[in-house]
Formats: sequence, structure tokens, C-alpha cells
Amino acid sequence: MSKVLRRKVTVIGAGNVGATTAQRIIETGLADVVLVDIVEGLPQGKALDLAEAAPVVGYDVKITGTNDYADTAGSKIIVVTSGLARQPGMSRDDLMAKNAGIVASVVKQAAAVSPNAIIIVVTNPLDAMCHVAMQTSGFPRERVIGMAGVLDSARFRHFIAAELDVSVRDVRAFVLGGHGDTMVPLPRHSTVGGVPITELMSEDRIAALVDRTRNGGAEVVALLKTGSAYYAPAASVVEMAESILLDRRRILPCAAYLQGEYGYDGLFVGVPVVLGDGGMEKVIEISLTVDEKAALDHSAAAVRELVEKLSA
Repeated sequence: MSKVLRRKVTVIGAGNVGATTAQRIIETGLADVVLVDIVEGLPQGKALDLAEAAPVVGYDVKITGTNDYADTAGSKIIVVTSGLARQPGMSRDDLMAKNAGIVASVVKQAAAVSPNAIIIVVTNPLDAMCHVAMQTSGFPRERVIGMAGVLDSARFRHFIAAELDVSVRDVRAFVLGGHGDTMVPLPRHSTVGGVPITELMSEDRIAALVDRTRNGGAEVVALLKTGSAYYAPAASVVEMAESILLDRRRILPCAAYLQGEYGYDGLFVGVPVVLGDGGMEKVIEISLTVDEKAALDHSAAAVRELVEKLSA
């Protein structure tokens, strides 16, 4: 009887985001997971702890902790979470130079042993780190995507559901643009049970929720004081990974490298894409109002400025 070869997901960085991502993937039984980190003992300890939870939770997939990228060979997906977390008062821009070096190093090592993998970038500043990952790996644009829009949309959906006192399961929302202060939530395309939120609440309330969504990450950082969000980011990564591993071809908002779509070229921008076995299989272009396009232009300009700082 031939052995079924399960797919492998490598999660780089065994901090809160990485470890929680690993936990969610193995608990869903989606794939074997390799958790890798530069700190000796950290990924091994967390992997052992997760493995010892398996008899209770009931998952059969394998979790491995390592400091050696050889153990990550043949991965279908590489999730990059390694880097410095944002501290109170620190902008995403402040993180850029240090995290660019970290991301370049880990992607070079992981891509070398998994040349056909799909990279999901989580490290901030997200949009700029996608450029680093793509340049370092040499992968085509279909196989380098950023986790931003799923998380930002989830935050927007939560705020909408809480405001209207309805189930989050009935709320759909789209957030475009860069991950950060310039993101572009689209109330016109955000619905509850198919009804646009523009018919369910006032412009002032929508504006307040949009503002809170833009500052969603900073709000968590301010409350935690010693770290940043990880439950929602990890859940967002797994939603993307599931669509790829099971070839669900879901339309999800992700940071994608655009080549003319929406009028941008050579830039990672948050847009709706089809995620399937090949990674980003299609960019979905939706019509935007003049105001929405202006906001997206502003967001794209902020991303381009970051990328130019990187290459300066």
C-alpha cells in the first residue's frame, strides 16, 4: 500500500504569529508543518508542545521544529513571519530596514530548498517585504503574495458586525491598498446578508469604522504594550493557505504584484485575487469611483515610497 505524501507548509518565525499559524494549520489537518527559527530550542519546544496536544485535539499531521532549512525542503507554502514586532509609537516604516535584512536572509534559505513553493509574506511593513521576498527568491509574481487584505477585511467585518449587532458570518467586506494607515476600505462593496452597509448605517458611523480599521493593528499594539496582534493575522494566513492547498480558488484580498492592473505596474498593492493551487491565479479588477481610485492612488504612492527607500 503506497504511502500518501502530505503537503508541507513551512512557517518561518516561531514567535506569536508563526506559532499560532502553525497551530491553526495542524489543527485543521491541512498539511504537515515545519516551524523554523534562528533561536535554538524555540521552534523545537513549541513544536513538541503542539505535538503533545495532538492526542487531545485529534490531528494526525506532523509538526517539526528546527533551526535547519534543510528540514523545510519540498514545501508547498512558505509563510514568512520572522522579523521585529512593532512596538508602541513605532511606525511600520521604522521597521523596514531591519526587517528587510531578516526577510531577505530567510527567503534565500527557504527558496533554495523549495524552489516551487508559494510564499505568503506576513512580516511588516508588509507591502515592502513582499518586494524583498520576490527579489530574493526570484519567484514569479503568482508565487509571492502578502497577507494584508484578509486581515484588514476581517477587522472591518468585526467592527461592522459589532456595530449592527449581527453575526460576523453574514458580513462581507473589502479592503484594498497598502497594509497600514493608507488602506482603502470599500463600504460600497461591504455587505451584511447581501445588503450594502451604506443602507444600514450613517456615513458618520461608516467613517468611524473605516478609521478604526485603518488603525486596527496600532489599537492592538497600544493595548498589549509589549507586542502586536497574532490571533487574527494567523487566522488570515490559514484562510489563504487553505484556498491554495485545497485549490478552492477563493477570491480574497491580498497584496499582489501588479503589472498594469488598476493602473499600477511593478508594485505590490492589496487587491482581490483568485487563490488556488498555483498561488495568485488571477487579479480581479473592480470598478472604482473617483474618490476610491484617488484613495487607492494615495495608498499605492505610499507603498512606492517605501520601496524606493528600500532600494536607495
